[in-house]
Amino acid sequence: MSGPALAPLRDRRFRWYFASRAVDLLGDMMGHIALAFAVLEVSDSPSALGIVLAARSIPEVVFLLLGGVLADRFGRTVIIQLSNVTAGTTALAIAALVLTESAEIWHLAALTAVNGVAAAANQPALAGLLPQLAPEGALQPANVLNGLLRNISLVIAPALGGVLVVGVGAGWAIAINGLTYFVAAALLLPIKLPPPAPRDGDSILGDLRTGWTFFRTTTWLWVIVLAFGALNALQSGGFSTLGPPLAKSSEIGVHGWALIVSAGAVGLVCCSLFFLRVALRRPLLWGMLGCALFSTQLIALGTTTELWVLLPAAFLAGAGIEVFGLGWELSMQEHVPRDMLSRVYSYDMLGSFIAIPVGQLAFGPLGAEFGLQNMILLAGLGYLTISLLTLTSSSVRGLRRADPVAVSTTSQQGS
Repeated sequence: MSGPALAPLRDRRFRWYFASRAVDLLGDMMGHIALAFAVLEVSDSPSALGIVLAARSIPEVVFLLLGGVLADRFGRTVIIQLSNVTAGTTALAIAALVLTESAEIWHLAALTAVNGVAAAANQPALAGLLPQLAPEGALQPANVLNGLLRNISLVIAPALGGVLVVGVGAGWAIAINGLTYFVAAALLLPIKLPPPAPRDGDSILGDLRTGWTFFRTTTWLWVIVLAFGALNALQSGGFSTLGPPLAKSSEIGVHGWALIVSAGAVGLVCCSLFFLRVALRRPLLWGMLGCALFSTQLIALGTTTELWVLLPAAFLAGAGIEVFGLGWELSMQEHVPRDMLSRVYSYDMLGSFIAIPVGQLAFGPLGAEFGLQNMILLAGLGYLTISLLTLTSSSVRGLRRADPVAVSTTSQQGS
């Protein structure tokens, strides 16, 4: 890889951002593994882990909109650094409790909830920062490199987290995770950006209303977010909730399930490499066709337990969802005003994530009642149908990449 594919890395500010994200992603994903085992050291109740995980996810969703406003108002690097320092402090506190054998579930839940609030501010800020740092004309390779980093971390970090838990224990693994947050915050210090544009006396509620007005009046935006409210529920219910028990009770087995997950990750990485060379001109048309391709994994899992079918389907699913991810980022970054980008991202995240617990809670009982594969197949068919229905909107299928000059001009606005 050379030339335009790596152009963003020749920019000093982007290199610092890229290094920060690498440390942050690796530490965060390792931390999730370590936290799960730390909870199991405190209590062997399955519900205990659910309580701790929910303690993070609930405030993360509740405070997303506020996080988007703060990122647009006070500057994205500042919000990311404050979020990282907060997350690092809570991780070190959890590590201390676990290492001293004084941790109780309510301790872990309370500290994880603070981490969830930090994540609510961090996510919209991160989403809005990348287009500010991408060199002119290099927005697609910047997004692809960011996605490639995330996808490689998905492969490496869980294994590394498991090795740390086995080697030094969950407490020390969480402590290492805590330190990575501080390193990630420090790596952003060399990045200097102009201060956010003045708000002319607008309140936080006024900022929220401005973001909401743009969101609801931009057809392609609300159509996709509405669709993903359902798609994420189907994926989390059909694949994440019913997939593991199906694997455990069939010839797929735990090893086979790991291979399926790995095949999806390989699809993500391969697709990222492909788009380092190929321009995505119609981001949502190809993105939603990529989502339709993701349904092959669910449909295959709902009809067979043969790995020779499931592994290629998982690869295609990973590649397909990566096409959507890239298309969505480019659409948002090129067609949403930069001074409200984090706010609009927060509406996107809220609408897309809010139904995930519904899928997780509903598909378990439905799978027990109607059969695991039947419900997985139904989820796959629903996923395919909804993905294709979005393309009936001319606003979705007709959206094209913005003029690079126009994008460059708008990138100077806001924070």
